[in-house]
Amino acid sequence: MYVEDQGNFVNGACEVSVIPLDVHLGYHWDEVTFITTSLGAVELLDRLQSIENELGRVKVIEKGPRNIDLDILLYDNEVIETERLSIPHKLMLEREALQSDRKTHVMSILNLTPDSFSDGGVNLAPTPNTPSHLSTLKQTILSHIAAGATIIDIGGQSTRPNAPQVTADEELARILPTVQLIRSLPEATHVAISIDTYRARVAAAAIAAGAHVINDVSAGLLDPALLPTVARLGCTVCLMHMRGTPDTMTKLTHYPSGVLAGIAAELGDRVRAAEDAGVRRWRMILDPGIGFAKTLDQNLEILRRAGELRDVPAFRGLPWLLGSSRKGFVGKITDVKEPRDRVLGTAATVVAAVQGGADIVRVHDVPQMVEAVKMADAIWRV
Repeated sequence: MYVEDQGNFVNGACEVSVIPLDVHLGYHWDEVTFITTSLGAVELLDRLQSIENELGRVKVIEKGPRNIDLDILLYDNEVIETERLSIPHKLMLEREALQSDRKTHVMSILNLTPDSFSDGGVNLAPTPNTPSHLSTLKQTILSHIAAGATIIDIGGQSTRPNAPQVTADEELARILPTVQLIRSLPEATHVAISIDTYRARVAAAAIAAGAHVINDVSAGLLDPALLPTVARLGCTVCLMHMRGTPDTMTKLTHYPSGVLAGIAAELGDRVRAAEDAGVRRWRMILDPGIGFAKTLDQNLEILRRAGELRDVPAFRGLPWLLGSSRKGFVGKITDVKEPRDRVLGTAATVVAAVQGGADIVRVHDVPQMVEAVKMADAIWRV
């Protein structure tokens, strides 16, 4: 229907899963898509079955995987029961995509910088990208995956206030070997690679090297070419709310109508800018920008009321990422000076994020936060 009726395509994959099956059957992609259509339910079924036939659908085993399998799960609010069609689909809740959608994804942070606020220099050797350095990075990456990270966010430019800016060439020299390393690991087959950058040139090179997501703290404001580049590449982009630059953002915390209203208006503008640039809505992830142009109280308000942002008309149907890991407000509240020691405080914010409906949490301490997310999911997502 997307190909035949693109103008009426509303929202794309809410979850795509790659599920290892029997070795003889290979891999299976499970995707849920939302559309509008002028076709009746039976007419829509006819069209879907016609597509299946054109693509040479072959049933291998009963209820097993096919090369193509198109079903109608829901049709507005209708309940239909005929010989050909049951809506809601009787096996809808057995679909992996719908089951996975209940789980919060953990994005692990892999900073390849000497000056990030919390872990600067931890993953950057004196002589980067040597066999020894890449071997150490490999073990770090494997530990994140083994702990349960489903996304790895690679950063080559610090966004802390007053951090020196590196060139695009320096940023690429830091991140590209790591992207290639992750893509070479069998254990990372089902892991998405995110690149924390605001530069269009870096984004394009990283996607060409095998990355999947561009995580832009400025939502396209710091480099006007970023959103058109993402649209051209057809990749996913995370649009974060921020004001000014990392150097000026701490002075831009006045929100006359409140911080949530400010985020709704300003991030809504960035969503529209992305759409105008050609980015599809199903390729967008939103981030309210905890710690970026926010005071301590504003960060707490976001965590308390994040669920309200999901109901903003401009944001409906879009997934949310929250990144509170080790941030300054956690240290101030818990009186923990060293960022690396803010594990328990961070865990509390992660649980609050899950309760507020976050789809992804971005964290440094992967094993501990995966454990917190599992418990929070069991309470609020089942």
